[in-house]
Amino acid sequence: MENAPHPSHRPEGGYVEDVSPGTGRRRPRASFASDAPEYSLDGRWSFRLAAGLHDLTPGFEQPSFAPDASSGWTGIAVPSCWQMDGIPGPGRFGAPAYTNVTFPIPVDPPLVPDENPTGEYLRTFDVEDGFGTGTAVLRFEGVDSCFAVWLNGHLLGDGKGSRLPTEFDVTEVLRPGRNVLALRVHQWSAATYLEDQDMWWLSGVFRSVRLLSRPAGGIDDFFVHADYDHRTGNGTLRIDVRGDARLSVPELGIADADPAGPHTAAGIEPWSAERPRLYAAELATATERVPLRIGFRRIAVEDGVLTANGTPLLLSGVNRHEWDPVTGRTLTRETMLADVLLMKRHNINAVRTSHYPPESAFLDLCDEYGLWVVDECDLETHGFAENGWRRNPSDDPAWRPALLDRAERMVERDKNHPSVVIWSLGNESGVGENLRAMAEWIRDRDPDRLIHYEGDWDNCAYTDLYSAMYADYPAVAAIGAGQEPRTGDPAHDARRRAMPFVLCEYAHAMGNGPGGLRQYQELFERHPRLAGGFVWEWIDHGVAQRAADGTLYYAYGGDFGEPVHDGNFVADGLLLPDRTPSPGLLEYAKVIEPVRITARADGGGIEVRNLHHTRDTGYLRWTWLLEVDGEQAGEGDWAVAATEPGATGRADWPEALLKALDAAGPGERRLTVGAQLAADEPWAGAGHTVAWAQFAPAVEGAPDAARPGGGLPQTAPRFTPPATSGTAVPRRSGSTVTLGDAAFDTVTGTLVRLGGLALTGPRVDIWRAPIDNERRSPLLEQWLRAGLHRMRHKVLDIRAGEDTLTVRTKLVPAGLDVALLADYHWSTAPGGGLVLTLDTAPTAPWPVPLPRLGVALTLPGALDRVSWFGLGPGEAYRDSEEAVRVGRYAATVAALQTPYVFPQENGNRRHVRWARLTADPAANASGTAGGGGAVPGLAITGAPWFDLTAKPWSTEALSQAAHTCDLRPDGRTHLNLDLEHHGLGSASCGHPLQPRHELAALPARFTLTFAAIGPEAGEGAG
Repeated sequence: MENAPHPSHRPEGGYVEDVSPGTGRRRPRASFASDAPEYSLDGRWSFRLAAGLHDLTPGFEQPSFAPDASSGWTGIAVPSCWQMDGIPGPGRFGAPAYTNVTFPIPVDPPLVPDENPTGEYLRTFDVEDGFGTGTAVLRFEGVDSCFAVWLNGHLLGDGKGSRLPTEFDVTEVLRPGRNVLALRVHQWSAATYLEDQDMWWLSGVFRSVRLLSRPAGGIDDFFVHADYDHRTGNGTLRIDVRGDARLSVPELGIADADPAGPHTAAGIEPWSAERPRLYAAELATATERVPLRIGFRRIAVEDGVLTANGTPLLLSGVNRHEWDPVTGRTLTRETMLADVLLMKRHNINAVRTSHYPPESAFLDLCDEYGLWVVDECDLETHGFAENGWRRNPSDDPAWRPALLDRAERMVERDKNHPSVVIWSLGNESGVGENLRAMAEWIRDRDPDRLIHYEGDWDNCAYTDLYSAMYADYPAVAAIGAGQEPRTGDPAHDARRRAMPFVLCEYAHAMGNGPGGLRQYQELFERHPRLAGGFVWEWIDHGVAQRAADGTLYYAYGGDFGEPVHDGNFVADGLLLPDRTPSPGLLEYAKVIEPVRITARADGGGIEVRNLHHTRDTGYLRWTWLLEVDGEQAGEGDWAVAATEPGATGRADWPEALLKALDAAGPGERRLTVGAQLAADEPWAGAGHTVAWAQFAPAVEGAPDAARPGGGLPQTAPRFTPPATSGTAVPRRSGSTVTLGDAAFDTVTGTLVRLGGLALTGPRVDIWRAPIDNERRSPLLEQWLRAGLHRMRHKVLDIRAGEDTLTVRTKLVPAGLDVALLADYHWSTAPGGGLVLTLDTAPTAPWPVPLPRLGVALTLPGALDRVSWFGLGPGEAYRDSEEAVRVGRYAATVAALQTPYVFPQENGNRRHVRWARLTADPAANASGTAGGGGAVPGLAITGAPWFDLTAKPWSTEALSQAAHTCDLRPDGRTHLNLDLEHHGLGSASCGHPLQPRHELAALPARFTLTFAAIGPEAGEGAG
């Protein structure tokens, strides 16, 4: 045996480390349905997981083989990823592993480790006699990463290219009655070096398997070319068909015609993401009928601008990986539809299929519901960057057939989808002649679509678009103006500067964020060369798991013992893993809303800027709502004339609104204008809000706009501290000092009781649980080095005046001398309120900004109901506050939390005028809320406002938690009342925070009023 060849060099395993794309396969073709017979082979298969090529089951592919549980054979679902079998919980067949860039195997192409998990699959199925009349085809939609297949003991071939279909001709080996299908699927192969795509490494037959009948004289393949001329309104249709077929398009009067045409039709309604017009058609032969859905459209670059159907196109997109927290990359049509509907409902108009072609059904849905698609090839070699791009397949001639094969299979499969307007060569694969060869092949095969690739920043030698990732605002502004840096090659510069620019990734949506979306959108709308971008990314890739007590949480890299991993960098989506929209998605939806509503400069109404590509605003119903101090003072419909796409319209204030303003009493007035669907759309029901704006009407009745995004200006108006009553006198009694209804500890100077309410604090707090954008940037290290997480409070003086109490303190971190002085000035207010005016000032310039600046206090945990008047209903921060508006809101403390996969600062409610913390009325009435007695509530009023977070755990507990299941309520309600927060940014993988959103350590004044309220108190002004 010492001379036996290594398993990978034996005939049964040689294909694993072969750089070729596969053997025995049929030529690629379009994905389509027809009336020809087919069998689904999805379902339960027999399965055994082998350790590698040295651990294979001899003869398992033979029809006589009987899988035996004693030999490790069991069952598995097809389609599925074998590492996800058993999720949530420990998987039965290995575990997921996550890396972003670094390969999880040695970089020694095309060799792979001997430890190579290999799935052996068996499926027995019956076929009726006479199945089909021509060719029988076995089709695999997706197998990761490499596989060989046998039918009835006959080797059909092998394949690579995990996210692409592979077909085998089985006509000669398929037989009536019982058939045995055997697969051997390998986790690692030469293909692994082409599939380093920033996601979980998962394996198996993860998309469907079908047996197809391809009838003699049927339609083997076709290519629909449906062009639209916006100048004439004509559409031109021709279809290249492999087979003798006839074409019918009833709506266009085409009946039993030669598909090649060309057929010209006038008055065509073009396909667009906003009006995804599809014409029903049919290709037919004597033996087969294929239904078609044809969309006429033209995608082009005109004078350096990306256009669709002759109109500039602005992409408001997302990068979408295929993901489900329980099934991994295996998705149902229902899940794909949920994604499409969520995108449409949040104003997203484009998808980049990062970083591989998606399931075909997803593109069908994009055709139907309307999304512009950048279809990306199943290619990423990012891990070679760790080794200076040495031996990168993108520039190695030996790999050229594999890369060309992937380009061809993508284009052939998806060429008939009108939603697909751009082909992408792949992602983060360096540069090289193989990429050029791919682009040349695609351009020759399909000259009517554009080609994208981000990795060749300087030359853009084989693309039609200039693309980059995570460029900051100054860089994007320079590109928009055609002033990006020159490369030194005038020809390359001229070519690049004639191209539209696309941010194929920007605004990294990891954890709490991204911030600063509005600034990007303003640049996109200002410069025609900027064609928009795609937020990274659509969904958090958390893996569903259960803690010991059964609590569901989501795992990330490193949770499965991977020796190499990238932690929670896999959780960077606009959706939480269960597809709950995050605050980041709500922010993005508001920023990219297709109708911009602003108050007219003359104060007489609104301007409506229609940013739609195709639709006028006639499909919207307009409403107005007037509120005073958060209470409704009038509402109504509003007849706003339709505005054409790309135009700006005007509307006068409706008479009913002006009357409501005249009748409204004093208080803070807010006018909200909404544009909702007037009728049902395929993607949302009537009443769904498409766009809105909130304004601050002046007292005399002429509406006066704040910024269009909802909420308030960045700078608070000047205020005067509340007047004191002048009647309360500080009195010392033992260990406390009393001031009216308040009691203070004489040692710490902190408030310990207010009326009948026991509490702790407030004390100055500058620390927050770091967000991902801080943890994955230099900022957190700077904060830790400055000791901001370990500040110590030193009481310098407690001084009682005639009717005030002043507590002077200093905050200094252990081991350092950077200090913050904090003076608490306490006084009473009319009605028994307690006023705090807090003055803070650094003793010397600080080297870092502050995470937050405010006070923290704790209350009894029974006070778990919060009502407030301010921005809401969702969380907001200074560079992410477009999606919130001024109003009255109420929620439980638990509901105020955002369960980011990695726990971090969350839940801030911004610009709160007043808030109330109360107990559950039922619990108070029964005496259970306070251990036998009712618990009084707390009212807090700002001058003019404050930021509010309320949590059932401390900041320390939040900072130390690694998963949501680590967080447990501690019996207290923890409040932070902040003057301001540091912004969110996108620095986990993006631009640094804009300086204007930094929270500098500067002298500041902050005023709050506190009052204990009866346990029966409900909502109302504080």
